Amino acid sequence: MIKEQWIGLITIGRKEVSRIFRIWIQTLLPSVITITLYFVIFGSFLGKRIGQIQNISYLDFIAPGLILMAVLNNSYYNVVSSFFSAKFGKNVEELLISPLSPSMIILGYVSGGMARGLITGILVTGISMFFTTLSIYKLWVVIATLILTSLVFSIAGFINALFSRKFDDVTIVPTFILTPLIYLGGIFYSIDSLSPFWQTVSKFNPILYIINTFRFGFFGISDIPVMESLGALTVATIILWVTAHQMLRRGYGTNL
Repeated sequence: MIKEQWIGLITIGRKEVSRIFRIWIQTLLPSVITITLYFVIFGSFLGKRIGQIQNISYLDFIAPGLILMAVLNNSYYNVVSSFFSAKFGKNVEELLISPLSPSMIILGYVSGGMARGLITGILVTGISMFFTTLSIYKLWVVIATLILTSLVFSIAGFINALFSRKFDDVTIVPTFILTPLIYLGGIFYSIDSLSPFWQTVSKFNPILYIINTFRFGFFGISDIPVMESLGALTVATIILWVTAHQMLRRGYGTNL
C-alpha cells in the first residue's frame, strides 16, 4: 500500500514537471522576460536617480524581491492552473477513486508548483547576475525562504483551484489580492522611507516579511525580525496544508 502511494506521488509529480518543460514558453520564459524588463527599467534607469537604499545600490536592493516574486507567482499559478484544468477535464474523479490518499494528491501537485517556482527562481537569479553583484550573507536563510515560499504559495494555489468554479475564478486571487500585496511588499523600497502610519499598515502585509527575510539572506539587512518571519512562514504552511487536506478529503470543490 505504501509503495502504491509513492508510485502515485511520483507519477503526478513527474507529470507536473514534464508539463513545465513541455510548454516552457508559457511556464518559464514569461517570468524571465518580465524580470529582465524590471531590471532594465526600474534598476538601470530609475536606480541611477535613486542611488542607494540602506547603503546598498538600488539594483542590488530590488534583486532579491524580484527573484522571490518570480518564485511565488510561478508556484501559485502552476498549481491553480494545473489542478483546475484537471477539474475541468474531469480527471480529478480518477484521482479520487484511486488508492491515493489526499496527502499524496496534494503533495504531487505541490511538488510541481515548487519545481516551477524554484526553476524560475534559478533562471531569474542567473539573469540578475548580469545586472547586480549579489553575495550570500546567510545561505541557509536564502534556501529556507525559497523552499517555504514556494511551498506556501503552491498550497495556496491548490486551495484556490478547489474554490474555483470557472476559469475566471482562477485569476481573481492573483489579480486582486496577490499582485497588490507583492507590489506593496517592499520589493522596490524600504518601509523605513514611509511615514509611521504607513509603516504600521505595511506590517500587515505577509509578503513584506517574506521579501525582507530573503533580502536578509543576501545582505544581512531587514526591516522585519528574520526568525519571526521564518516562524510565520512555517505556521502558514501548516495551516494551509491542513486546510487543503480537509477540503480534498471531504470532496469540497472537486466538481464544477
